[in-house]
Formats: sequence, structure tokens, C-alpha cells
Amino acid sequence: MKRVSIKDVAREAGVSATTVSYVLNRNPGETISAETTQRVLEAVRRLHYVPNLNARSLSSRRSNLIGVLIPQTEPGKEFMFSNPFYGELLSAIEYTARKNGYHLLLSGTQEDQSYVNVAQNRGVDGIIIVGAYPGRNLEELRGMNVPIVLVDSYVKDAAFHTIGIEDREGARMATEYLIARGHRDIAFVSGSIREHGVNSKRYQGYCDALAAAGIAPDENALYSDTVSYEYGVAAAGEYVRRGRKQTAAFVTADVLAVGLVKGLLQRGLRIPEDLSVVGFDDVYLSRICYPSLTTVHQDIARKGAEAVRLIMEAAAGAHERMECILPLTLVERDSVMERRAR
Repeated sequence: MKRVSIKDVAREAGVSATTVSYVLNRNPGETISAETTQRVLEAVRRLHYVPNLNARSLSSRRSNLIGVLIPQTEPGKEFMFSNPFYGELLSAIEYTARKNGYHLLLSGTQEDQSYVNVAQNRGVDGIIIVGAYPGRNLEELRGMNVPIVLVDSYVKDAAFHTIGIEDREGARMATEYLIARGHRDIAFVSGSIREHGVNSKRYQGYCDALAAAGIAPDENALYSDTVSYEYGVAAAGEYVRRGRKQTAAFVTADVLAVGLVKGLLQRGLRIPEDLSVVGFDDVYLSRICYPSLTTVHQDIARKGAEAVRLIMEAAAGAHERMECILPLTLVERDSVMERRAR
């Protein structure tokens, strides 16, 4: 079946192809009468015309595409959608982009895969990178002539705009909450702890709260592997094997915390009576699990929307480096109980 062209629409509406282009692109420099605009739009509907985005990007030198890169920081791991955080973040990015006339190109990258190759091969107008670490991959992007926004990345470089939260402060808040409820032996359950990473900052915040309360960190209280429901379940078994010394746990991601709770319940333990649990993120899962999860709330949807906004502002000519830090709050639910001194 022959593709309907802009010339076909022009012939149907009785106007020039240029006029059709002005109407469809809403060119602010041209005044088209309401009657002509209506004729063009009716012709588009009758002929089921679909704009050729490739041709449009060639003429405007814009693709209306935003690339989203999620580095796979754990070798061999599948794309990290098992963590609801990424689903909520990407939903907000996609919705905000679509409302503003953009589409997304989503890619996971292995640690040894060049970000530049992925970005250049796609011809995007801007790039959002989630959870990047400092290193050669980011340095290679500095020469690209498109705006780049780093989400949840502790990289301070004038070439990149950033959006994130105070991870260290959020972890301190969660741990202090447990200490205020009488807990002294507090586990730290996390994904891998790497320098300049989110989990490293959250571990520092955990240690800050312990130090302020005169509590020495205990290596036996540290549980670290991957950010996954499966590791949460496994950590529950490890907790039991280590002798169940801790009365509470700060867990650096809700998906991990839900796995930990499930693993403990499977072993006949009670939440919060046997172990109080505080998570981080406040994803939808934390509200519907049982018991519902006390957690550090971050506005994931706003984080995604702001990432797109930074891309658009930079593309519109904002030359100064932009940084956005979103607030955190602690949400109390059912997974923590007061521990009375013996």
C-alpha cells in the first residue's frame, strides 16, 4: 500500500505542501487562518496521514528522541526492571517526554560498553543516564554536542547536568529513626557498595547515625550483594545463619526489603516483632506488601520529569550547568516497632 505523502494531503485540502507543513509543525512564524488549518487537519484524518519522522528530523536537524541509558553495573545481570524503582522512573520520563513531543530510546549498557557508541548511533537530541559512575565512559561523552543529564550519579562535571537526592542524609534519617525506637544492633542490607555510588553514600549515612549514637559499626551486621528481591530473600537466610543478632535492618532499596521480609516470614519469623525493617524509595510495592513497609520516600516520578525538563532547557539554550536535588521524607507504616530496654 502506497504511503500517503504531504503532497497528497495538500491536494486533498486544496493548499500547498508548505502550508500543510506549517500547520502540522505549528510554525510560530507563520499565520494560518483557522479555516485553512481546519481543512488541512480534516484532510489528514481522511487520508490517515502519518508524518515521516525521519524526513522531519533531517530537515530540522532534530530527531525528537531522548536517549535513556541505564548502565548494568552488575555483570551478566538482566535489565533491572525487577526493581520497581526503574519502572516508576522510566514511566515518568516517557510520559513527560511524550507530552513535550519527544520519544524515548532506551538502552542498557554493559560496564565495558561505550556510552558514546550507543548515543551516536541513535542520533538523539539529549541523553539521560541513570546511576553512572565516574570513568572513561563519561569522559568520552564530554565532547558530544547534546545535553546530558545524570540521574543518581555523584559526578561533578560542568559538562553534565544532574538530578538526584541526598542519599547519605536519607540513610542517616532512616537509621536514626530505628535508634530512636530503641534499636542498637541494626543491620545494613544493600546492593554492592562501590566508591562514588548510591549505596556507598547510604552506607556512610548509616555509619553517621550509628556514630552520633555512640554505636560502633559491626561487620557482622553488613549484608551486601545485588539489588534484587532474590538477594533480599537470601539475606534473610544469612541473617538466621549469623545468629539473628540484629533487632532491626536498614535496607537500601524497597525491592530488597520486601525480599528480606518474605524470606524471614518463610522461616517463621515475625515482622516487626523479630526484626524491624526500614526500606528506601517508597515504590508502590512498599505500600501493598504485608506488613506495609516503613521507608524513606523519594519522589521518583518528579525525578524522571525533572530529568526531561533539564534536557529541554539545555536544548533551548541554557548554558549553565543545572543541578536539582529533591527532598526526602520518612514514611511510617507497619514494619517497625518500639524496642523496650531490657
